[in-house]
Amino acid sequence: MALKLTLKPNERVVINGCVIRNADRRQVFVIENRADVIRENELIDEPPVTRPAARAYFLIQCAVMQSDLRDRLGPEIRDLLARLVPVYRPEIAQKVFEAASNVSIGNHYMALRAMRPVMQHEDKVLAHIAAMNDAPPPAAAEG
Repeated sequence: MALKLTLKPNERVVINGCVIRNADRRQVFVIENRADVIRENELIDEPPVTRPAARAYFLIQCAVMQSDLRDRLGPEIRDLLARLVPVYRPEIAQKVFEAASNVSIGNHYMALRAMRPVMQHEDKVLAHIAAMNDAPPPAAAEG
């Protein structure tokens, strides 16, 4: 099945580890065989240290961009994903299982897609925790 990519002006895409930047006009590419593709807006630039779901996403991204690292990163990615499963409610945990399954069969792009809602959920949880930490402590009940 072919993959149709529509690139905005000056948008970057990584195909099989090669970074391609579009010119100043919108372009459409059709990739007719299997290729590892990541759009610019799907990339994480820095490895997240304190966010486990984002760290898993980053490692999967590295495996997509550098196929020679896949064998070495695979066990680390699967281990991290396995440790994430019990942390989340069932519908988010299912996405983590989906990502792990895709990593196991070598479909790293689909693993990235499965991890996006997990990272969004992680962002919401961390924002909620930060808001709770910034809130004033509840008033003590007088008795």
